[in-house]
Amino acid sequence: MFASTSQRNDDGLRASYNISLLIAKSGKPHTIGEKLILSAAEEVLKTVLHKPASDIIKRIPLSNNTVERRIDEMSSDTETFLCNYLQTTHFSIQLDESTLPENAALLLAYVRFIMNQEIYEELLFARTLITDTKGESIFHVWKDYFIEKA
Repeated sequence: MFASTSQRNDDGLRASYNISLLIAKSGKPHTIGEKLILSAAEEVLKTVLHKPASDIIKRIPLSNNTVERRIDEMSSDTETFLCNYLQTTHFSIQLDESTLPENAALLLAYVRFIMNQEIYEELLFARTLITDTKGESIFHVWKDYFIEKA
């Protein structure tokens, strides 16, 4: 009895992470999970599978705060994996300075590396340039990131 309850809770947690990832990839507001996705899943369960949906839906936490927390956790895990991997391999870095609508300068760092005989290009970080966009300021932001993650 306890094993099946635990498995159902784990399935709900896994579904919550998977749906949070889909929400992040879509770029939609985090509230879509609670407002639309749970309602749609409930309708599918009732209409297509003829199952009572309320017990299943209750095990999938998708509030705005939960989705945000899940996305942050997955992002942190990805960044940690990437930083650890980059410490063991050669890579190239591309820095790009961009301006946000409110005239804030943003530094984007992309890395290119080989893993499992495939070339990957990933966004490593995006940091605000607080002072100016001179080469020295850009270098300090880049250097500070690597010191922080080493």
